Amino acid sequence: MRFQYAAVRVVVLALLVLAGALTGSGIAKPFEDVIEHVGLEGVINWSQGYIEAKGTGVPPEEYEKFYGKPQARSMAIRGAQIAAYDNLLKTAKSVRIQSTRIVDDSIGSNEEILDQIISMVKGAKMVHREYLSDGTVEVSLRMPLLGGFTQLFLPSEYRTVPDVKAVSSSSNHSQAATAPAGAAEGAEGPAEVDPDSRIYTGMVVDARGLGLNPSMAPVILDEDEKEVFGSNYVSREFAVHQGMAGFTKEMTVAEKDRRVEGRPLIVKGVKIANPGKSDIIISKADADLIRGTSENLSFLKQCRVIIVLD
Repeated sequence: MRFQYAAVRVVVLALLVLAGALTGSGIAKPFEDVIEHVGLEGVINWSQGYIEAKGTGVPPEEYEKFYGKPQARSMAIRGAQIAAYDNLLKTAKSVRIQSTRIVDDSIGSNEEILDQIISMVKGAKMVHREYLSDGTVEVSLRMPLLGGFTQLFLPSEYRTVPDVKAVSSSSNHSQAATAPAGAAEGAEGPAEVDPDSRIYTGMVVDARGLGLNPSMAPVILDEDEKEVFGSNYVSREFAVHQGMAGFTKEMTVAEKDRRVEGRPLIVKGVKIANPGKSDIIISKADADLIRGTSENLSFLKQCRVIIVLD
């Protein structure tokens, strides 16, 4: 009996320690996505790449009395779906394409584009349905931000970028061979820089504290406001299928993300450019480092960029 009591105490203590570790450590804390709220019913999840909206349906008054509870619930579900579709369309129209342009600006009076986005909204997936005690029904619908939606609204200047050829090491040897004839043998020249030390697998931009607004087509500029990452460097196919950049609120998540895994370059945003607060300015030194090798231009083309924001 005493042995059983001791065993129970050990199990209870172990569970308490585990619970404390889970609640008190940063490891168990779920990482927070970058979410933009649109009104009370819509959200744009920039981290996961989807648009979602909620709708509420109420059964018509006295409907249950005359037609029964199943029919009343069916009417409430239908009403919730209609409201959710309407809210999803409004949310989709609010997606920021570039710093000063949203989807609704691109639609304008173009009925063909409007029909296409309505078709996408109608194809949205129901991800949540809840029945409340008063007969009200809440429904949430979700549609992808990437793929067809991005293809439709990504500006036309984003085209397919040709492959960038890496500079071969033989060119470095040829430069060494053409050293000045008068150079003394054994004399010290400029320190050699290991080319591999400037080659990165992606880029993480720390834009925390700048008040950045996420967008479909963020631009990164140097301090002279010359483009470092944007339409001149990005290949449309990559931007459409995986987004021009990933967004997160955690540096540790960004650095280990598959999008940039390996040896990502970490740069700090200096300030935000343009009225829409979606474009980032980085230092000249960081910009020169990115432009320094053709391999770095390759990761820009493939949209291997993650932006960290508040």
